[in-house]
Amino acid sequence: MLFEHLFNFVDRIVWDTMIENTRAQHVYERKIGARRVGTRENCWKDQTGKYRTAVDYEMTKEEFLVNRKKDREFIDLLIEEEKKHFEGWDFSYLESTNRMQEFPLSWNYRHEVKKRMNRCSSLLDMGTGGGEFLSYLAPLPKIVCATEGYEPNIPIARKRLEPLGVKVFKVDSDENLPFDNEFFDLVINRHESYSEKEVHRVLKKGGVFVTQQVGGLNDKEINELLGAPLPKYVGWNLSTADVRMKENGFDVTLEKEEFVKTRFFDVGAIVFYLKAIPWQVPDFSVERYLERLKYIDGIIQKDGFIDFTCHRFIAAAFKY
Repeated sequence: MLFEHLFNFVDRIVWDTMIENTRAQHVYERKIGARRVGTRENCWKDQTGKYRTAVDYEMTKEEFLVNRKKDREFIDLLIEEEKKHFEGWDFSYLESTNRMQEFPLSWNYRHEVKKRMNRCSSLLDMGTGGGEFLSYLAPLPKIVCATEGYEPNIPIARKRLEPLGVKVFKVDSDENLPFDNEFFDLVINRHESYSEKEVHRVLKKGGVFVTQQVGGLNDKEINELLGAPLPKYVGWNLSTADVRMKENGFDVTLEKEEFVKTRFFDVGAIVFYLKAIPWQVPDFSVERYLERLKYIDGIIQKDGFIDFTCHRFIAAAFKY
């Protein structure tokens, strides 16, 4: 506001700050877009008689107006990403345009599921999203059901899955699945919460549960860079899942856990991503975190990308 007022009367502003005042330098260079034109060593004395070094800045009215326009365009771009519609559980909007890249894991969840489907006649997919993954498993067993808790995904999943003979159920609680005891040969779960006790109940004796989970340290750097608290499930990992399965009557036969990377190539992609996974930063909005988003954008502009931790683990267990 001060600069805007001053440029009503002058075409160029020159000023300085102490070299120790790094906060002011950050504001001038990152937020205002001023040019750092030089450093003057021992150029003045403070009240104690100590010589001080100054950093000189300069900005013209034209530069100020150009920077303000760029800032407005940047904000508009982020708000546009914030408003984009996300449906199902499909990040192809980011991945197909090379704006986001998940580094590969040493295992393939689809392969682990498919090789267990050969021996089953009934299957449950928990948290099917829009039914994207389940549809890729065709041909499917004789009896296949899917659950989903997010209301907007229900019609999407039904449209995709019902032609394949899959019945989609809306669920509101992991503790109350709408199926009889010992109904399924195979229960699969990709990135969905679950109750070990309830999964055990709906599985037949000797039935198998396969789950790939997002670990609690996933994307932790996003929270750190935004200055937001880590999610409440930060302690969720393979060791915890293993103990809970064994306590609920499962014999665990497959266990793997890895920390790889998710790479983002522009800050708008991060905004879209955070709106799709609201549990990561529950109070996220462009307006609330604008200054931190500008900081992240600065990293991407410098390095070409930014990497966050991708924490995944997979487990398979049978009911004995």
